[in-house]
Amino acid sequence: MSSRNSQANKAAARERLRVERERQAKKDRARRQLVVGVSAVAVLAAAGGIGYAVVQSNKPSQWEAAAKVSTVTAPKNTSGTNGTTVVVGKESAKKTLELYEDSRCPVCATFEQSVGATVEKDVEAGKYKVKYVGATFIDDAATGEGSKNALSALGAALDVSPEAFLKYKAALYSATFHPEENDDKFAKDSYLLEVADSVPALKGNAAFKKNVEDGTFDAWAMKMSKAFDDSGVTGTPTLKMDGKVVTVAGSDNPPMTAPEFSTAIDAALKG
Repeated sequence: MSSRNSQANKAAARERLRVERERQAKKDRARRQLVVGVSAVAVLAAAGGIGYAVVQSNKPSQWEAAAKVSTVTAPKNTSGTNGTTVVVGKESAKKTLELYEDSRCPVCATFEQSVGATVEKDVEAGKYKVKYVGATFIDDAATGEGSKNALSALGAALDVSPEAFLKYKAALYSATFHPEENDDKFAKDSYLLEVADSVPALKGNAAFKKNVEDGTFDAWAMKMSKAFDDSGVTGTPTLKMDGKVVTVAGSDNPPMTAPEFSTAIDAALKG
C-alpha cells in the first residue's frame, strides 16, 4: 500500500471518529436536558402538591365557614338575633326555665333520661316555659362534629314544630340512641335520621330529611353555640330561672332525679 493511501485511510478514520464523537456528545446533551426537565417537572409537581396540601389545610371547615355566615337561615318557631332564642311552652306560663345542654354530653343524657319527661309534662301543663340554649364544646374537647351536627338537626326538628323538637331532643338523649361521649355518632346524618324515625312527626318527613342532609341550619347552630359561649355558662346541663342557677338544695349540682328536680323547681318558681 502506498504512503498516500495509508494517509488517506487514517484521515478517513479520524473523520469518522470525529463524527461519532459529535453524535455521542449531542446524545449526551439531549439526555442531560431530559433529566433536568423531568427533575424540574417533579419539583414543580411536588411543590404543587405541597401547595395544594397547604391550601387544603388552611381551607376553613364546613363549620368554620358556617360560623362566618352573616345571613342565617333560622328555623321556624324561633325569635331574637339569628333565631337563637328558642322558647317552648304556653304563653300564659309566667316563668321560664333556661336549659343549657350539649347533645354529646353524657350527664345531659342522664338528666334527660331521668327528668326529661317531668320537664315535658310541666311545660304542657303551663307550669313554666323552657328556653333552650345548645352548646357544642364537646366537639372541641373530645374532637369531632357531632354536637354541631345534632344541634343543626334539632333546628330542623324545631322547623317542623316545637313538639317535634322536644320529642327529637328526648330521642337523641335516650338510652337507646345516645352514644358514648367519645363516639362521634351524631356527626353522621344517617344516624341522626335513624333517631328521627322514632319521632312520629319526623319519620318520613321529606322536608326534615332534606334540611338535615343539606345542613340548612348549620349556620344557625353555630350562632346558637356562640350564644351559649357568650352566656357565661361553663358546663352542661345547667338550669336557670330568673337568672339564678337551679341546683339541689345545699349543693352546686343540678337536680338529676325527678324528685330532686320537682323540689328544686318548686323552690325556684316561688323565688
